[in-house]
Amino acid sequence: MRHRDIRRVSTEASRDKFKTFLAAKGLRVTNQRLAIFDAALAQTEHFTAEELLVHARALDESVSRATVYRTLPIMTESALLREIDVGRNIKFYAPNRDDRAQQAQIICLDCDKIFEINAPFMEWYGTTVSSKLGLTPVSQRLQVSAHCNAFRTTGQCPHRNN
Repeated sequence: MRHRDIRRVSTEASRDKFKTFLAAKGLRVTNQRLAIFDAALAQTEHFTAEELLVHARALDESVSRATVYRTLPIMTESALLREIDVGRNIKFYAPNRDDRAQQAQIICLDCDKIFEINAPFMEWYGTTVSSKLGLTPVSQRLQVSAHCNAFRTTGQCPHRNN
């Protein structure tokens, strides 16, 4: 698959934001970075850096592992991606969708599946608590680690990819 063949999931606004952010950082807009951008924003599930590398190479085989690892922090800093640290030296990423409210993550400890739920109360809570201390919130997250009830009773997690 070539770079031009990917279904355009990303909006032009997101692409422009990425290009502007790169320029502001003094970084070049390269075909490899654009392939990584397209591959990341095309994902519908959470992904790791290694999974992103595979998807980006399908668009542009010249994409290197190092470029993926250097581009991910740029994309999270620009708020195009969210980084989800599940511990155990594993980080997942997900595109920030413009139409999504605050999200909380529920992580199944039995299969590492990440579920996201709308948590509109988070913004109110973060602002309220911070303002009482004379602070302005910059970021916040709610992450719950849980065990699968079905796995505990049957030995099989219905969310595990077989």
